Amino acid sequence: MSEDRHERRESTGREGPPGPGQRRGGRSAPGRDAAGRQRGPARAEGRPVERSATRPAARPRTGDAARRVAFDVLREVAESDAYANLVLPPLLRSRGIAGRDAGFATELTYGTLRWQGRYDAVIALAASRTTDRIDPPVLDVLRLGVHQLLAMRVPAHAAVSESVALARSTTGTGASQFVNAVLRKVSSTSTEEWIDRIAEAAGEDATERAAVVHSHPVWVVRALRQALLADGRPAEELDALLEADNASPAVSLVARPGLADSRTLLSTLTDALPGRWARTAVILDGGDPASVPGVREGSVGVQDEGSQLVALALAAVELESAPGGAPERWLDLCAGPGGKAALLGALAAQQGATVVANELQPHRVRLVERTVAALPDGVVEVRCADGREVGLTDPDVYDRVLVDAPCTGLGALRRRPESRWRRTAADVGPLTQLQRELLGAALDAVRPGGIVAYATCSPHVAETQLVVRDVLKRRADVELLDARDALRLVGGEDLPLGPGPHAQLWPHVHGTDAMHLTMLRKTPGPVPPTRAPGGTDPRTEG
Repeated sequence: MSEDRHERRESTGREGPPGPGQRRGGRSAPGRDAAGRQRGPARAEGRPVERSATRPAARPRTGDAARRVAFDVLREVAESDAYANLVLPPLLRSRGIAGRDAGFATELTYGTLRWQGRYDAVIALAASRTTDRIDPPVLDVLRLGVHQLLAMRVPAHAAVSESVALARSTTGTGASQFVNAVLRKVSSTSTEEWIDRIAEAAGEDATERAAVVHSHPVWVVRALRQALLADGRPAEELDALLEADNASPAVSLVARPGLADSRTLLSTLTDALPGRWARTAVILDGGDPASVPGVREGSVGVQDEGSQLVALALAAVELESAPGGAPERWLDLCAGPGGKAALLGALAAQQGATVVANELQPHRVRLVERTVAALPDGVVEVRCADGREVGLTDPDVYDRVLVDAPCTGLGALRRRPESRWRRTAADVGPLTQLQRELLGAALDAVRPGGIVAYATCSPHVAETQLVVRDVLKRRADVELLDARDALRLVGGEDLPLGPGPHAQLWPHVHGTDAMHLTMLRKTPGPVPPTRAPGGTDPRTEG
């Protein structure tokens, strides 16, 4: 039982006193004064009482709808492992929240998730207890309140009173008094002073301090620092990378070739800019992407510019001629939810090629089917199968294969801020085993002279360069290409990249997710020993 629940239980006076506020033996019961009146948590502990400046009759009782939506999303994320970007939009629609209120709820939700680590450190100091001793729903109310106080233009009195009302309606009166006391203490100190205090409390270790100040788990900070160094970038860029992770990303659209044109799309939008690197990209400056012409029909999609570059690069790199000049066959090995498959399909249609979009999970197969529905019939075939088997079922078949491998997602933390709190260092081992198996299967499935693009939305060295190195140790039929050449072919010669042959994109450098790309060509050579797919697939656990 958490401490604040314990305090609330004591404050109910259920000890069976013989008289008002009296225990047996004549002593006052905890939580009540001598006259039997119930005390709040602060008074019960002997702390000075923080009184609200608002008259009781004028205080909000339930909290407003936008804050309640943000609270409900945080609870869904915590209890159901849901993603906020999938929960929030339908919740806003179902409750009729739009315009400025929807914008407020969106910033409150994503900002709170993004800065959760920093806010928990602030709450721990203000409450004089670790956050694991606070009931999770109460903690979420506090996080929402702290975000309003330290990062939004919300007057302190409104942030406190609305948070107290939200606590009262969701967690009870006792919790609301605790929320009031903590948030009033937070509001008495500036954001800059709180950052100094939590940094000092973190100790002398630079990684620990960076983790709490920039709101990332310590293991993620270490992994990102190592990834920067592996890409030839100075460790001093770490702060800039962490800051970019915490910036709200712009919405990136893809105009799928043959279905839409980026220049035409730009002419129809008032708040949009051309992509920085990809010819297919359009960057929205605001508004709802669902209202953009072509999005509902599937000719235009929402897709990070780095993700677009990976697909464009695979389609553009030169192949050794196919036997007999037959139409090319392409494979997207891990296609869900379908963004890269749709872009590859659009490019394949222009080149007279076809695409097999393979996905393991049935619900993600349906997402792929919807995403590619606008493409011409017969261009994309969607399959539900284990990608680790493709080298056995379709050996030496495909001309181009994309392995967009399941990964920790550390490259997309700005878009899915909750992922940083959901993933742990223990996830890396099972994922890298899966990644090696998928890459090996792709190399078995591609024909000699064909290309395999290995991509992850993670810069973690264990998921990128080390996976490729481990697979290549066991094969003599693969040539490692310079992925920088392929990316610059579609992104421009001024695309800044590391020393190669691997290519790594960065949010603080390129304005994209931290996509990794390795390009491999299969060569005629000794056939590797037959593999028997096996092991645990972290995509199907639980």
